Amino acid sequence: MQHELNLLQQFAGTFLKDINMGVFVINTDFELVDISDMACRVLGLKKEEVMNQSMDSIFVELPAEHRLVHRNILEGMVVRNHALSWTNNQDRYELLLDSNVLRNEQNQIVGAYIIFKDVTNLRSLEEQVRRSDRLAMIGQIAAGTAHEIRNPLTSIKGFLQMLRKTLQIQGMERESGFADIMLGEINRINELVSEFLLLSKPKNVTYQSLDISQVIKEMLPIINNEAVLHRVIVRYDAAEELPQVIADRELLKQVFLNICKNGIEAMVDGGQLVLTERVDVEERIVSIDIHDSGPGIPMFVIDKIFDPFFTTKDEGTGLGLSVCQRIIHDVGGHIRVSSKGFGTTFTVGIPYP
Repeated sequence: MQHELNLLQQFAGTFLKDINMGVFVINTDFELVDISDMACRVLGLKKEEVMNQSMDSIFVELPAEHRLVHRNILEGMVVRNHALSWTNNQDRYELLLDSNVLRNEQNQIVGAYIIFKDVTNLRSLEEQVRRSDRLAMIGQIAAGTAHEIRNPLTSIKGFLQMLRKTLQIQGMERESGFADIMLGEINRINELVSEFLLLSKPKNVTYQSLDISQVIKEMLPIINNEAVLHRVIVRYDAAEELPQVIADRELLKQVFLNICKNGIEAMVDGGQLVLTERVDVEERIVSIDIHDSGPGIPMFVIDKIFDPFFTTKDEGTGLGLSVCQRIIHDVGGHIRVSSKGFGTTFTVGIPYP
């Protein structure tokens, strides 16, 4: 019997260490009895600091409704496949959680367990497929109608320019101002059509082996000029000897400029924009984190920001991030976003050979 007990204890220890799942075991005093290594990594905890501590003290900084574990689990509440999001520093995880009580031979509750799976990549893949289908449909419509839209706009613009000149000659400044407004709106429509076309597979794309660090250095002057206007400080944390990736140089610049510009504009009272390079050797991905110190993105908005036509800007088209995501997806990469209410981090990941 003692041999079997030791064997079970060894199995439990190895299980919690090796399993690729988050596991909590708590006692009836709502104290943590054991925790898996994966749970520590995802939640940003240190096992030696949280063992035998009350779950309330472990998650004391979080509001009750955002805590991973609640006391009513010890009352027999069973959870199955509960989906939730968790942000650890700049990393955002999508989790599926299960929980149940532990009972002894007398059917008395002696504790509880919580198990969660990290389904971030699966959720990301589902979102990628859904958005790619939507973008492809919009791109096909745009490609088929762009010329039909632009041809009459060109004629209208030409006649309006002639009319404006005539109005100016006749001293009709008020009417000339109306013509200026109409010409501005026509230019805005043309820009919208151009963004539409980028949703379909961009033409004249030149994929080549390139150094992302060099791409960022080339566009830093543009970012700095934009930052100065908004009283924002830009910091660039370069990595040494990044692996080369396969991508289009100009399209990558477009992606980074768009995300940086969004971050700068979000910091209405000034702040700091930080670009950080890093390499994930196991996944073979070069990542660029673009972090702003702005007010953050609300959780009810964060899942919509890549949707076509969704925008929080008064004059935005809602296509910028959709186009960026399409560009990165075409090279097998991903764009992820995390926000904790006091800053936002966009992570652009691109695989390397």
